[in-house]
Amino acid sequence: MASQFVHLHVHTQYSLLDGANPIDALVQEAKGFGMPALAVTDHGNLFGAIEFYQKATAAGIKPIIGCEAYLAPKSRFDREGQFAHNEYYHLILLAANRTGYQNLLKLASKAYLEGFYYKPRMDKDLLVEHHDGLIALSGCLSGEVPYLIGQGRLEDALRTAAEYRDIFGPDHYFLEVQENGVPEQQVANQGLRDIHKRLGVPLVATNDCHYLKKGDAKVHDILLCLQTGKTVTDPNRMRFQTDQLYVKSTDEMLAAFHEWPEAVWNTARVAEMSELAFTFGKSHLPHYTVPEGETLESYLDKLARKGLAERLRERPSGLPASQYQQRLRDELTVITSMGFAGYFLIVWDIINCARSRGIPVGPGRGSSAGSLVAYALRITDLDPLVYGLLFERFLNPERISLPDIDMDFCMDRRQEVINYVVEKYGKDHVCQIITFGTMKAKAAIRDVGRVMEMPYAEVDRIAKLVPDQLHITLDDALESESRLRELVDTDPKIRDVFETARALEHSPRHASTHAAGVVISHDPLTAHVPLYKGSKETDEVVTQFPMGDVEKVGLVKFDLLGLKTLTMIAHAERLINTKRQAEATDQTHPPQAPLHPPTPSLSEQAPFHGDAPLQPFVVANLPLDDPQTFALLSSGKTMGLFQLESAGMRDLLTGLRPDRLEDIIAIIALYRPGPMDLISDFIRRKQGKVPITYEVPALEELLKETYGVIVYQEQVMAIANKVAGFSLGQADLMRRAMGKKKPE
Repeated sequence: MASQFVHLHVHTQYSLLDGANPIDALVQEAKGFGMPALAVTDHGNLFGAIEFYQKATAAGIKPIIGCEAYLAPKSRFDREGQFAHNEYYHLILLAANRTGYQNLLKLASKAYLEGFYYKPRMDKDLLVEHHDGLIALSGCLSGEVPYLIGQGRLEDALRTAAEYRDIFGPDHYFLEVQENGVPEQQVANQGLRDIHKRLGVPLVATNDCHYLKKGDAKVHDILLCLQTGKTVTDPNRMRFQTDQLYVKSTDEMLAAFHEWPEAVWNTARVAEMSELAFTFGKSHLPHYTVPEGETLESYLDKLARKGLAERLRERPSGLPASQYQQRLRDELTVITSMGFAGYFLIVWDIINCARSRGIPVGPGRGSSAGSLVAYALRITDLDPLVYGLLFERFLNPERISLPDIDMDFCMDRRQEVINYVVEKYGKDHVCQIITFGTMKAKAAIRDVGRVMEMPYAEVDRIAKLVPDQLHITLDDALESESRLRELVDTDPKIRDVFETARALEHSPRHASTHAAGVVISHDPLTAHVPLYKGSKETDEVVTQFPMGDVEKVGLVKFDLLGLKTLTMIAHAERLINTKRQAEATDQTHPPQAPLHPPTPSLSEQAPFHGDAPLQPFVVANLPLDDPQTFALLSSGKTMGLFQLESAGMRDLLTGLRPDRLEDIIAIIALYRPGPMDLISDFIRRKQGKVPITYEVPALEELLKETYGVIVYQEQVMAIANKVAGFSLGQADLMRRAMGKKKPE
């Protein structure tokens, strides 16, 4: 490595609307140049750290995780300044080891949570506190030392460089020189060389890479316009004064620094100092406190057995009790052997809190409905034995993975549930998860067209030629829409907009909060992830890592989704019951139903009393075989009805004419890409237009409910189990392989 150059100052697309380097392409470029290592230093954040680490490692390149920090001139708590948006310096921080990475997590978090003022700022007090294991570079022209040199204050720059050297140590602080064609940079370089000679602080060559190749400078310029809301012809807009900030080869860097090649070689010295390795796959489950004398396992066992007894009294299914008890024992054995008793107790506690406060809770969604333990704990409200749901689809003992239970709550009161979780586990142990809005095909065209000052009508015409398909790319659009291809081929201006949009397509545009994901950690969160301050309106704290990366570092995600449908149902119940109570007591002026009062849960509402006892209307108690309801559904009058209101679904309802709940369940499962091809056969079989046949007799028991059509993933598993002799665990592995979206 001693004879190699390594880029130590690099911005990816996670330097939002500033960096134009996709991580995949960046890693491959470095690999093509034969570089043994590569750093990523996005502006003030670690958004892409885990993605970069994994992709660089897979390519055989040593990943160096860092960031270009914003440094407050005095205290990070200062919120004053004549030019507030420029009240910060830049400083490159690189993690040399695990301690340095842990300190980088804390610094990046505190910069957002304590020092945010236009930018996430840290200060020298924080650097002193969290400097161990970090390597610092003096930064670009906006670094404190280069800035002072540019102001003609060389002695101040000298003292400042000595201060940084003392903070990080003589072997962990470097003066950063660049050769980018900017006149001010030459002034800074001369001053940095003088400081190097006087203090002995080593020099290191970087290129502040914002884009991949020299020709990408134009695309990057468009990105800056998007960031600042300007157009390309605006004379007062922010722009870079050079086209040299690309990922250069070792030969290019040596040529640029031919007078001082040691600055190039020192990059390899820095890379050699960096040794950071991650271990993925180990989960850090939060701690749930059980009553004295209980273990997690014994308490879960007690709650589940008691809950099942109550369920069987409330909802007798006709199936033998012994069948339920055996299934419960089997599930508890798997849950406890996999170490997930605490997870179930946490979910039970959250949902129990919501129910106790009268917050409407969904009946269950996803594979967790296949767990009898979840049903017994009232985490779900569906009897998995009645509906033939398989536990192994939810939790497979032959494939160790965390359970994933989706929790749905009334949209208006979801925050109450989150607040409860924060109060129980601690503010520094709970937060929501970041997500990134990316430039989709049509939006990229509209954004780029606006910046390049193409008339709105023209941009609109081009964007509308992109087909309305989910996840469509501009390349897909060009291939499938001949009119778009003709415009791109014949009109240079349109081609310019289209090619620029294609270069920026999929780039992260902004950060926001994941709709459902909440992280609960056993340790303070900053031991595992950096934190980010959300929007000013909510002031919420979220992880800097997106959902997949949060799980990779071992944190456990809990999905707490707010559903408008639950809110509407609860409100309708209150309106109906208010009216019925008024009618029963012959009130002349019925009271208005309050919109957001705390109310009992659906199953716990007390009866109203007028002249005679009146049982309240409860949606959960409605019969599931009402002929008038099925007649209404068959008419297609389902606007506003959750999952049944789209035009395609309304057509399907009128064609199918469902007359039982199982038909509704089936068409919801079928109405998605892939299974949709089976819909016409399903309808014809139901209506007796074609005979129902089975390839082998053993399939009849498994497919009779769906007229011989394989509709559910559970049916795939059951066929593999009954016909092919797979265990249910093996059948689940086969099911996952059949539906694989991400190869492993």
